[in-house]
Amino acid sequence: MIFGSILIAIQMSSTDKPSIVYMGTPEFAVPPLQALIDAGYQIPAVITVADKPAGRGRKIRESAVKKCAAAHGLKVLQPTNLKDESFINELSSLNADLFIVVAFRMLPEVIWAMPPLGTFNLHGSLLPKYRGAAPIHWAIINGDKKSGLTTFLLDKKIDTGGTLLQVEHPIAPGMTTGQLHDELMALGPDLVLQTVEGLVSKSLTPVAQDDQLATHAPKLNKENSRLDFSKPPLALTQQILGLNPFPGAYYGDFKFMGAHVSERQNASSAPTLVVIGKKLYLDYELGSVEITEIKPNGKKNMDAKSFINGLKVAVLPL
Repeated sequence: MIFGSILIAIQMSSTDKPSIVYMGTPEFAVPPLQALIDAGYQIPAVITVADKPAGRGRKIRESAVKKCAAAHGLKVLQPTNLKDESFINELSSLNADLFIVVAFRMLPEVIWAMPPLGTFNLHGSLLPKYRGAAPIHWAIINGDKKSGLTTFLLDKKIDTGGTLLQVEHPIAPGMTTGQLHDELMALGPDLVLQTVEGLVSKSLTPVAQDDQLATHAPKLNKENSRLDFSKPPLALTQQILGLNPFPGAYYGDFKFMGAHVSERQNASSAPTLVVIGKKLYLDYELGSVEITEIKPNGKKNMDAKSFINGLKVAVLPL
């Protein structure tokens, strides 16, 4: 289901294609950029993060968006300071009609207010639900039955602008954040193209968000990525699934990457890994969760069977 809208007075024929500056960084932002290129939109520049060293070899890594832009010969700008006067002047000189933001950074008003068609963002939730940095993660962690994407106009606060279009998507039982991410990523191109077309044709009108319905999706950190043993087994399972593939739900010397609630429930006064019948269980005070994928510190992810084969004991206190 798609709904939404915006009306902006501009001097442009409805048959003209707007000039678009695209801003994004990770793989999630690549398909919409590719769709805009394939649709023949003029893209005078792509904005992305600066290259930076990564991994053990500290090799310089380019963003996924930069790689896509470079492959199509597009101009790439990589400002370290979005308020830098020279960058703002260069951006203004492009005379773009519209800015599009997908998984980038918070923009200062001097930038998002620049183009005549405005600046819209593609967000990984059904706003006003899950405003913030990690909407896909928190939808899985909280055990939601559906998620989706929203395009909305930027304003002075984070993820609060008027919504334009939305598309809903079901969350299947046992789905990880990585799986939902990939399914939502596939929906992004069409929603971005429809939003652009609606802005140009003046058929969209922004819908104000109801702040009373807003929920938040804070950035993941060491504290909220640690297994929360105050949660019952189903909620603990959702935490594990919601932190897969990154950053991983950790406790002790392990990251727990895959799990489901089992019929076997055995409360334990302290968190303990138990092998029974070639299956791996995490027992704790409120019950048990079957672990299907685990990552010991310093090692790669492995399925439960591979982990069990390397154990010398059937009970492993954490």
